[in-house]
Parts: sequence; structure tokens; C-alpha cells
Amino acid sequence: MTSDASTASPQGLFRRAKVNAVDERTFILKLFVAYALWVLGVALALLTGLWPLRVLGVILIGAMYAHWLELQHQCLHHSAFRRARWHRIAGVPLGVPMLVSYSHYRVLHLQHHRYLGTDQDSEFFGFDSRQPVTWGALVREALAFGRLGGAVADIVRAWSGSWTYDSGQIAPARKREVAAEYRLFVLPILAAVALAVLGQGELVLWVWLLPLLVAVPLHFLVELPEHIMCDNSSTDVLTNTRSITGSWFSTWYTNGNNLHIEHHAAMVVPINQLRERHDLTLSYAKHTSPSYPQFFRAIAKEAAANGRKARAQVGARAD
Repeated sequence: MTSDASTASPQGLFRRAKVNAVDERTFILKLFVAYALWVLGVALALLTGLWPLRVLGVILIGAMYAHWLELQHQCLHHSAFRRARWHRIAGVPLGVPMLVSYSHYRVLHLQHHRYLGTDQDSEFFGFDSRQPVTWGALVREALAFGRLGGAVADIVRAWSGSWTYDSGQIAPARKREVAAEYRLFVLPILAAVALAVLGQGELVLWVWLLPLLVAVPLHFLVELPEHIMCDNSSTDVLTNTRSITGSWFSTWYTNGNNLHIEHHAAMVVPINQLRERHDLTLSYAKHTSPSYPQFFRAIAKEAAANGRKARAQVGARAD
């Protein structure tokens, strides 16, 4: 940490920074790596005869689908490219496998940043971090494949002209963009149906459907630490959000989502610039963890404690 006055207090966390050429090249490299790993996963799943390698391929594809959403998250904050229009161009394809509309996600997610800690808080993926931590809730949210069905319903509404935004106000131009993206999603669905009809259903199964069984719970685990077990009644980012120091791997895979306090403090700062602010977070924030394993141990401990409490209450009522 430097001795500059702007970083000598918590205010350094809120310092803005524009996307520069290095930030842009860094993000483009992340895109290249993400797509290259997906290609490797497809090759393992389709071109090898060994089942362990095919399963590894499916896991890698699913892991990339979840990772792509974290890259899309940076795009929707317009912190990846120097020209704003490139964010939607890059961001829309990243959400296609999991049927996540870039523009819909962007509108809801920016509301989340604006209203965090209030009753107006909203998030695209719907996990309520204010609910008690229980094993049932964790499993239910990790296996929330129903969101894919909701996306299909949005596709139908977009094509019928009946799609509406039900979480506040939305600009007409943004509404048109959301509807256009949901209409676009019909193309991969029709392509998958066509492939199945033509006897290529195995391709759809191994490259899309089976990887979703990996991607959905993985994405939940990436998102889980952000605000759970924090002070969700506060609007202070130093108390309502969590950062995890993590390793280089977890920082890469989550695309800096582990540095979530830093991100909420300055949401338009490029992700690769957030690490330099982490010492400030460790000094002033209430909820930090050194690693993901430690965080998940804390979650397991909380779920177990709540389970014991619930059983005790049931036993007391029975008596």
C-alpha cells in the first residue's frame, strides 16, 4: 500500500479510476483464456473415448460457463473496455449458455449496487442473503435450475411482445435491448433441437446440458460469499459486503469477485485494479476471509448451528 493520502484512509477504497489500455488488454486476455479453456473442454468431452476425460471435459465446460458470467459481470459495469459499446458486444455472448440476458442483468444489478442494504435491493440471480443459513436453503439455491425455466419464459414473452420489467423503472431503449437479447436466445435453443432431430443430440448433451449441471451450482458458490452473514440492514459497504483474499486461482476464476468490498466501493474501477486496494479493506472492513475454504467452513458451521437450533425448537414445542 502506498503512502499517498488517497489510500491512507477508507476513502481510498472509493477512489475512481478509468479503464486504460492495460486494463483493456488484460480483459481481452481473460476472454481468450476463457474461450480457449472451453474449446479444450469440448475437445475432451467429444473427441476422447475415455470416460474420465469426457467427464473432465464436461466439468471444464461447466466451469467456464460460470466463469463467463463473472466476465459478463465486468462488462455490465463498463469496466473492461475504453469504448462503452464493446461491453454489450462482448457481454451478450458470455451469457448465452446460461440464458442470462446481458441488458436485463445489467439493469437489475446496477439497482443492487444502488440499493444495497435497503428494501429495494434486487439481484438478477435471486438469492436472498438475508435468509437464515440452513443446509436446506443452501442446497435449494445451489440447485436452482428453475431460473433456466424462467429465462425460457422470458424468451417466450419477448417473442410475443409481452415482456415487462417488474423490478422498478427501465428506460425504453434498455427494454428493447433486453427483449432483443431474449429473442436472440431462441437461436441456440432451436439449433439444439435441430441437432437432436438430426441425430446429433449427444453433442447438445455433452456440450450444453450436462455442463449446466456443473455451471449452476458453481456460479452459486461464486456468488454466495458476497453479502451473506453480513449486516444487510446497513448501507455501509464496509459492513454489508465481504471480501476474500483468496489465491491467484480463485481471483482469476471469480474474476475478482472475491474482492467484493472493493468492487462495491468503486464499481466502475477495472477488476484488475482492485487488488491494490485490498490492504485497505483488511484494515477497515468488518467481514473478510483469507480464503474460500475458511469462508465455506464458516458457512457450514452456521448452517449446522441453525440446524441444531431448529431441532431444539421443534423438540421444545413437542414437550
